[in-house]
Amino acid sequence: MILVAGATGYLGGEICRRLVAAKRPVRGLVRRTSDGAAIERLREWGVETVVGDLRDPLTLADACRDVEAVVSTVTSMRTRQDGDGIESTDQQGQLNLVDAAANAAVKRFVYVSYSGHVGEDDPLTVAKRSVEQRLQESGMEYVILRPTYFMEAWLGPMLGFDYDAGQVTVYGSGERKISWISLGDVAEFAVRVVDDPKAANSVIELGGPEALSPREVVRVFEEESGRTFRVQQVPEDAIASQPAADSFQRAFSSLMRSYARGDEIPMADTLKRYPVDMTPVRAYARQAVGSRKETPETTAR
Repeated sequence: MILVAGATGYLGGEICRRLVAAKRPVRGLVRRTSDGAAIERLREWGVETVVGDLRDPLTLADACRDVEAVVSTVTSMRTRQDGDGIESTDQQGQLNLVDAAANAAVKRFVYVSYSGHVGEDDPLTVAKRSVEQRLQESGMEYVILRPTYFMEAWLGPMLGFDYDAGQVTVYGSGERKISWISLGDVAEFAVRVVDDPKAANSVIELGGPEALSPREVVRVFEEESGRTFRVQQVPEDAIASQPAADSFQRAFSSLMRSYARGDEIPMADTLKRYPVDMTPVRAYARQAVGSRKETPETTAR
């Protein structure tokens, strides 16, 4: 049995779907307050669901019972509920899960962290690295996946890349290259390493098939959409000077500064080991703008 924590999230759900497709028994950790439609979708796929909460260690023992491997994608950064926080969920909650898995004699723990080049001393980076360290000291086999910036998040409207409106915010000069990665590709790596003996006790940096600067990405979207985008640049010193009222804002500020500095991830050796057919930025852009190009409303503008 494989336990997926974060099963109702975008990445965790995709990992569950792919594991089931590979005929693997999957248990999804959900909360009483999780989205009902997401839970029902997991069950329709054939995922066994168990109620638990990383912030409540007592609920994790049953979740980890008879489990050979744990995959955790949990984060409070994208969607959070009452009581969620970086310190309580991304850090202490993940540490609770690592301890519960170790106590249940789980053989392997796959943890989705983020790039070793990303982050500073902000709360999210502290949380990620502290969980990595606890895993490495846990006695379990561990695989730490360190993906760089997700296309679906950082090349989407939520974080200022509004391809529908043709308006984009770039952080820093926009000239530093990033190895943008697709969520689906990260899910595929998680599925492949969950029981690969050669992956035991490894830290794997993950990027996409190419490194492009944000301004190069804008040009790709312009070519695919047939439109000229308006680009707003936020200088790196302006990011640093922005007041950060809470842990989430401090984390985002740190991620934006790292974005401004770029993050190229060489993937040749990793792809020899795991020949994943990775998603290039152009394919993502084509899919993102394709439906817009085809609508009558868009044609009339």
